[in-house]
Amino acid sequence: DGAATRASILQSARRRLVEGGYAHLNVRDIARDAGVNHALIGYHFRGKQQLVLAVLDEANKALLDRQSRMYEGTSKASKQWQQACDFYDADLDSGFVHLLVELMAASFHDEALRSEFLPRLLTWHRLIEAAVTDFIEKSNLDLPVSAQAIAAWIRWFWTGMEFSMVRRIPEKDGRQREALKAVGSWLRQVERAAKPRPRRGKS
Repeated sequence: DGAATRASILQSARRRLVEGGYAHLNVRDIARDAGVNHALIGYHFRGKQQLVLAVLDEANKALLDRQSRMYEGTSKASKQWQQACDFYDADLDSGFVHLLVELMAASFHDEALRSEFLPRLLTWHRLIEAAVTDFIEKSNLDLPVSAQAIAAWIRWFWTGMEFSMVRRIPEKDGRQREALKAVGSWLRQVERAAKPRPRRGKS
C-alpha cells in the first residue's frame, strides 16, 4: 500500500529528525525504522531534502488549518492569544517546534533547503499579519505603527520563544511564560478600552 508506506516513512523521518537532528538524518535508518526498503524513500520522496520538506508540509498544513479556524472562530484577540499559547504547548510536546527550529538551523548552510524552507515559513508570517490587521480594524485602534510592524514583533517574538524553549532555558532566566501571560493581559486591557466602530447609516 503506497499511502501506508509513505505515511510510515514520514512518521519515522519526523521522529528521527526531532531526536537526532537534520545533520544526523540517514535514509537507511529511516527505512529501517519504517520497516521498508530504503529505495522506497527515493521512489516516494527523491531523497533526504524532499523527505524532510514533506514532513514539514504534512505538519504545517494541519497547523495552518488549525490557526485559520481559530482566527475565524472568535473575534477577541485575547482569546486567540490564549488559544495560541495552548497550541504552542501542544506543539512543544509533539516535537513540531523542535522540527521547525532544526530545519531553520539546517537551512543556514544549505541554500537549496533554504529556498524551499523560507516560502513555508512566510506562509505563517502572512497568516499572522492578516490576523493583526483584522484585530486593529475591529478594535477601531488608531496606532502610530503599522499592522505589518506589529505582526513582525509577534512573529519574531514567537521565533525567539521557540529557540529559547527548545534550548530549555529555565523560566527564571528566560521569563517565557511571564512574557506570554503579559501579552494576554495587555490584549484584554485593549479590548476593554476599545470603542465600537460606529455603524454607517443607509445611503
